[in-house]
Amino acid sequence: MAISGWALLAHLVRPQGRHGEILADVLTDFPERFSDRRRLFLLPPGAEATSTAQTQAPPRQFDLEDFWPHQGRIVLKFAGVDSIDDAEKLRGFHVAIPKEERAELTDGSIYISDLIDCAVIDLASEGAPTIGTVTDVDRFTSLLVLEATKDFQSGKDKELLIPFASAYIEKIDTEAKRIEMRLPAGLLEINAPLTAEERTLQQQASAEEGAPAPAAPKKWTKHRPWKKKAPGKGQPPSTK
Repeated sequence: MAISGWALLAHLVRPQGRHGEILADVLTDFPERFSDRRRLFLLPPGAEATSTAQTQAPPRQFDLEDFWPHQGRIVLKFAGVDSIDDAEKLRGFHVAIPKEERAELTDGSIYISDLIDCAVIDLASEGAPTIGTVTDVDRFTSLLVLEATKDFQSGKDKELLIPFASAYIEKIDTEAKRIEMRLPAGLLEINAPLTAEERTLQQQASAEEGAPAPAAPKKWTKHRPWKKKAPGKGQPPSTK
């Protein structure tokens, strides 16, 4: 998820406590820097689907009074938000800072928000076609989630999952919104989701064998660890 002009730090989930505290999902690899970011902005739910700044609801500025980790998430306490009712009104908002205020990356890492909307080109295929556009990045599995171009769609499914691995990456140009990769033969077919017909055949085969029919594939889930291990040989480039 990306919102033009903003870097997202957290997503407000629900009230946590009786004095305006709010539980949030962490969307940054630098949660400790909340201590340096006392001025934060809250963007309303649905802002990511708004195409232009002119049509977006104005951001609301808040001062952060305190924060602490809680079971893989974070609890935020904003000035002026002092009750459960106050906190409830902010459910679903995005916590953000202007994009230009993001922490500098010096280790070759890339912000996920900079990868969103990049076209992915496969140099290994004849004619170096554009296979899709990045719509999301699963940080737990290091997969690029693409909206496939017409020639690479599987049935009615427009989604492709591509490993974001150093071995496959030739060049990343975030300014030009372009990622050049050299993918192994057959990888696109392997990572394409099952079509409805394929799922039906799979369920029928399982039923004939007396095994429980498998459920439809679940969406990839996000996992945002507090700390990341240092990348080793063969590991994907770091994303933030």
